[in-house]
Amino acid sequence: MYNTPLVLSFLLLLSFPLIFIFAPKILHQKHTEISIPDEVDDIALFRRATLYSVGKRGGDGGIRAVSRLGVTNPRRKIAFLFLTNTDLHFAPLWERFFSGHGDLYNIYIHADPSAKVASPGGVFDGRFIPAKKTERASPSLISATRRLLATAILDDSMNSYFAVVSQHCIPLHSFKFVYKSLFKSTHSPVHRSFIEILSGEPQLWDRYIARGESVMLPEVPFDRFRVGSQFFMLTRSHARLVVRDRKLWRKFKLPCLNKDSCYPEEHYFPTLLSMEDPDRCTHYTLTRVNWTGSVDGHPHTYYPNEISPELIHELRESNNTYSHMFARKFSPDCLKPLMDIADKVIFRKCGLKTGIFCILSY
Repeated sequence: MYNTPLVLSFLLLLSFPLIFIFAPKILHQKHTEISIPDEVDDIALFRRATLYSVGKRGGDGGIRAVSRLGVTNPRRKIAFLFLTNTDLHFAPLWERFFSGHGDLYNIYIHADPSAKVASPGGVFDGRFIPAKKTERASPSLISATRRLLATAILDDSMNSYFAVVSQHCIPLHSFKFVYKSLFKSTHSPVHRSFIEILSGEPQLWDRYIARGESVMLPEVPFDRFRVGSQFFMLTRSHARLVVRDRKLWRKFKLPCLNKDSCYPEEHYFPTLLSMEDPDRCTHYTLTRVNWTGSVDGHPHTYYPNEISPELIHELRESNNTYSHMFARKFSPDCLKPLMDIADKVIFRKCGLKTGIFCILSY
């Protein structure tokens, strides 16, 4: 007759290899990971974008366009990078925002293919880029943003600022106001990126050790770990820096053991830019978010009954040098009340008579 404790011990010993094989799949099955084929595709894209910009930069970090008549300086453009997993519900509002400025912007859309996002047409027609599956609180959002940046770099050498927005974002000013604030103001040289970079936040340690206490070392010591909004506006030189990076990406793409503290998309970009070029970053974002009453890590969502001219004015206010240019998060049914006040409030021409909210950035 077999000794029962001995048999159980033997079976437990045999089970160890199975634990190592299946445990990672069980622990990480809730989040989208970067597959090897996707990684290979991305590396090829990022390499092309990195090599494309070599030799095209002017002395101030901008772009020099060379013609047969000599050096010229065509008007710089803003690349709007839409990161979405639903339809672009505010497309009509953005369409009005872009109207009449076709030579000053480009649009690029990364839409999760599993969401079957429909093109809203108009200025968005033909602007979807090859996309991969994305998921909140996973490195897939970092990859998606980097794909948008790389595609925009390759597409137009005059893309000088790269603004990351979501389907829940709305503009708070006219396009003319945004453009002049970025390129005309003596306080806003083109070599500064508008990205939130925070340190000393209460949750930072838990997020740092989400993959394991020493996993981020030696590339990212805790005192260099940063957090900030994933919606930012980068200069071309910083966009190239992001798509060129390999060292930090190898750490941030690793799966988390503690899912409740895992938000790599909120840490990768501010940490990278803080480590590489902090002096050419504003350390604040131009996208307003209301974290009052946040639920499950999501900011406050605005609904139709909250939309008013007063709300737009409030969202524009900033403690920094520049007015907020964009805001989130808005429910899809806010479109009608926003369109009702678009011309008279949001896109109203700025001047002394329109109040401080219009002249903050000048």
